[in-house]
Amino acid sequence: MAITDLIPWNRTARPLGMRRREMDPFSSLRREIDRVFSDFLNDWPWMGRMSLFDRQFSTFMPTVDVTETDKEFCVTAELPGMEEKDIEVSYSDGGLTIKGEKREEREETRGDYYHSERQFGAFERTIPLPEDVNPDKAKASFKKGVLKITLPKTEEARSHKKTIPIEA
Repeated sequence: MAITDLIPWNRTARPLGMRRREMDPFSSLRREIDRVFSDFLNDWPWMGRMSLFDRQFSTFMPTVDVTETDKEFCVTAELPGMEEKDIEVSYSDGGLTIKGEKREEREETRGDYYHSERQFGAFERTIPLPEDVNPDKAKASFKKGVLKITLPKTEEARSHKKTIPIEA
């Protein structure tokens, strides 16, 4: 083994950064520790690419899309494998918060073979929205692992729209 094999920047290219998350120093520290362990374990030939390890021990953060029309904001979150009772949606101080807890348990028995796995993980995601949202008329629906939240704009916000002409 050459000394250059020990230099960390000689490893394969890292994937692009994920979406920017809340500025929580503990989340940043946890991601950094997870990255260090992942890099360390990827060097072991028997561990492969660690896809099973990553799936079991990484944090679950749902994918969220936010769209805006003249009348409302629409927030769509993908929450596969979850049920409606495991999700909480709230709005306060200009932010929509989606909280949830994902639980997965599997057991398999074949003859003398018994295998059991349990995975638990909680998440909380806050999406900042403008103050011109009417939270009293907000609606949420959950179908086939997709949470859709509709937040109508206030009448005042709808009337302040102004079209700006484009000059050539």
